[in-house]
Amino acid sequence: MLSQSSEHHQTNLFGSDLLMQLDPTDPLLQLSDVIPWHDFEQEFSKYYTKNIGAPSKPIRLMVGLLLLKSLRNLSDESVVIQWKENVYYQAFCGMTEFQQSAPCHATELVHFRKRIGKDGFQKIFKMSVSLHGKHALESVVNIDTTVQEKNITYPTDAKLAIKIINRLNKLAKYYGIQQRRTFIKEVKNLRLDLRHFRHVKKRKKAVRALKRLRTIANALIRELRRRLPCFALFEQNQSDFLFYEKVLNQKRKDKNKVYSLHEPQVYCMAKGKDHVQYEYGNKVSVASTAKSNIIVGVVSHPKNIYDGATLEEVLEHIEITRDKKVLKAVCDRGYRGKKMVNETEIILPSKGLKKDNRYQRDKKRKQCQRRAAIEPIIGHLKSDFRLSRNFLKGEVGDEINLLMAATAWNLKKWLNLFFVLHFIAKLFRQNLLITGLRRNADQITLFHALNLCFIRLRYIIGLSGTFFKG
Repeated sequence: MLSQSSEHHQTNLFGSDLLMQLDPTDPLLQLSDVIPWHDFEQEFSKYYTKNIGAPSKPIRLMVGLLLLKSLRNLSDESVVIQWKENVYYQAFCGMTEFQQSAPCHATELVHFRKRIGKDGFQKIFKMSVSLHGKHALESVVNIDTTVQEKNITYPTDAKLAIKIINRLNKLAKYYGIQQRRTFIKEVKNLRLDLRHFRHVKKRKKAVRALKRLRTIANALIRELRRRLPCFALFEQNQSDFLFYEKVLNQKRKDKNKVYSLHEPQVYCMAKGKDHVQYEYGNKVSVASTAKSNIIVGVVSHPKNIYDGATLEEVLEHIEITRDKKVLKAVCDRGYRGKKMVNETEIILPSKGLKKDNRYQRDKKRKQCQRRAAIEPIIGHLKSDFRLSRNFLKGEVGDEINLLMAATAWNLKKWLNLFFVLHFIAKLFRQNLLITGLRRNADQITLFHALNLCFIRLRYIIGLSGTFFKG
């Protein structure tokens, strides 16, 4: 049932309002003031019933926890614990009094993600783009692709066979089937023999162990098919048995291989990296504005397709997000073969044309040089905003994790901009005070005071390294 949200900051009997005890210039509190929480409550209220069931957690609380989780690179369990310990987190989520208990169980975030789905997270991402106003409406964007790795172990045929055997034994135990043999002890010894794949002289022993594991798995499948209690249970598990047989029969050079039992949609990609030859997950496209580096479009691709074939989806997503088409898209040479997509011009690094004058050649070269700015953006998405390893399940989880990482980047940009502007205003006030005291003695003008402010600002930013281009 949909809970009733309270927007009134009423003081309690023994204390004052929570916001009155905090620093009003804190970036998180300033961000909470500009986020349209009421719009989220109206959009997501349709996913709840009106008068049936127990009251749910407030929508602002759940959305705020998801934003903090992505901004601070936390897990579901960690963000719930830190929310209880951090009073600014509580104020960000709309609390008017200090809470001494956890806001919810960590699994509530899982249920809320399933409830609002991809469309709900698309609305959250669109909000993060709209916060930047006209800076997000640039006509030129930079586009690149990367790999969002899934949270799976390194796939080998032996690992998959052992997991299938363990699943089949659990299934037999669940239905109370007395097996002729579970092969647990033999599988333990075969696991040790598999280590010989590293040694050239002992590799035959490892190959025999792998073949024996596949034989054991097929024997268990046949036994369960014969001995399941009734025909309905056989039909219910038949799809799993066929899936296991497909995994056991796949060869090294087969196409559309299965690399994980719990994430069968994962595919293998080779991006030409020296330290990581192969990556297992899904390909994603990221589009950012050329000057301000705001992410305006992200797309998760269910198949490993050629980079040029991803452009149409990305450009469509950009138009949906900011309600404006892209005039030029600057890409790398992985997109070669594409010059126009719908009404968007695709710019690739190449030698200047003879018909171009010097201004046109210099402009094109600078645009291609500026395209490299998207590479560190992707690096920050992976290292700071949970894009390096996706813990959410299925293709929907791939899309949600990508949208939240991009949302966190845009909100972080807004926080950095607020920090710089607040710092400038603080210096400006301090120098005006000094100017007023020394006006009669030193004759320092307002222009000199402003100049001194910016000189100090440049010096401090150069030392701290917190300044960002755009």
